Amino acid sequence: MADKGAAFDLDRIRALAELMKEHDLSEVDISADDVQIRLARTLAAAVPIAPAPLPQAAAPPTADAVEAEGDNIVYIKSPMVGTFYTKPNPESSVFIKVGDHVEPESTVCIVEAMKMFNEIPAELRGKVVAVLVDNESPVEFDQKLFRVDTSL
Repeated sequence: MADKGAAFDLDRIRALAELMKEHDLSEVDISADDVQIRLARTLAAAVPIAPAPLPQAAAPPTADAVEAEGDNIVYIKSPMVGTFYTKPNPESSVFIKVGDHVEPESTVCIVEAMKMFNEIPAELRGKVVAVLVDNESPVEFDQKLFRVDTSL
């Protein structure tokens, strides 16, 4: 078994950060045995892909924003930069659609990042009231994907 302390060696983390800068990467996620390192950075020169301005796409909603839409409206957001897919393959039906009820373990979509297909769970219970991204669209970290009413 690998020494967990060695995985978090400051020199190794600095080398990974330099590698990210050198190759203009916004995120690196490395796992070995039961140790995982995830580094993410915001690129100052990056052009937002989402139609919303960058501060809205990157910042969690404030209490005022949640209240304006109702205390029961919650967003499922992208945990990473990648490509958004509404279904597991082209021949399948969509994971969820407007009007569907989701549970915390329900898969709502897939986000492909670096040729890895990541199933995204709802992590909440409620009724989907809006799908905010088109299938096969690029998404940013923390971008709103679905609007869910948790009172239903």
